Amino acid sequence: MSQNRPGLFRQGVRLVWRALLVFTVLVLVYQLWIFAHVLWWTRFNPSTSSFMEDQLEVLQEKNPDAELKHRWVPYERISVHLKRAIVAAEDSKFLDHEGFDWEALQKAYEKNLAKGRIVAGGSTISQQLAKNLFLSSKKTPWRKLQEAIITVMLEAVMDKRRILEIYLNVIEWGNGVFGAEAAARYYYRSTAAALGPAQAARLAAMVPNPRFYDKNRNHPNLNRKTGIILARMPHASVP
Repeated sequence: MSQNRPGLFRQGVRLVWRALLVFTVLVLVYQLWIFAHVLWWTRFNPSTSSFMEDQLEVLQEKNPDAELKHRWVPYERISVHLKRAIVAAEDSKFLDHEGFDWEALQKAYEKNLAKGRIVAGGSTISQQLAKNLFLSSKKTPWRKLQEAIITVMLEAVMDKRRILEIYLNVIEWGNGVFGAEAAARYYYRSTAAALGPAQAARLAAMVPNPRFYDKNRNHPNLNRKTGIILARMPHASVP
C-alpha cells in the first residue's frame, strides 16, 4: 500500500497542473474575447452592455414586455455642458491620466477607512466604462482585478473622446434609462444636444445612484450635488 503512495502523489500533482493549465487557457481566451470587443468598439457602437442586460432582466421579471429606454447619439450631438458636468462630477483628471487616478483612489480609501464603510469610490470614467460594458454590479476582488485589466485595454486602443462618447451612451440614468439621449428625453423632454448647464449638472449628480434619484428627484443631496457640479463645470476640460 505504501509503495503506491508516491505514484498516487505524482498523479495528483499532474491533475492539479492540468487543471491549472486549463484554467489559465480559459482565462486567456476570455481576455482575448474582451479585447476583441474593445477593438471592435473603437469603430462600431456597442448596442448593449452588461449593466443594461442585467437591468432588462430585472425589469422583465415584473413585466415580460419591458424595454429599456436607450438611443445612441454621436459625440457631437451631446451637449458640451453634459460632457463638462460628467467630467467635473466623475473624473476631473480624465484627460490627464491613463485610466487610473491614484490620488483619487487614495483619498477614497482614506475616506472609507475613516467612515468604516464604503462611501467613496475613486473610479475614473474609464474604469466605470469597463465595469458597465462587461461586468456585473457585484463587488468582488476578481471583479476589481478584471475591471483594471479592461481599463488598460480601453486606454490602450481608444482615445479619450471615444471613451467618453461610449460612456455617455451606455451609463444608467434611471429605472431602465440608459444613455444621454434617453435621459434628456425622460427627464426634460429634450435631446442630449439641447441640454443646458443646470440640466446637465443635475443629470451628472444622478450618476452615482440613478434609480434612487429617479424616484427622489427633489432629494436635498441631489440639489446640493447639482450646485457643486455647476460651479465646477467651467473648469472641466473635455475632449
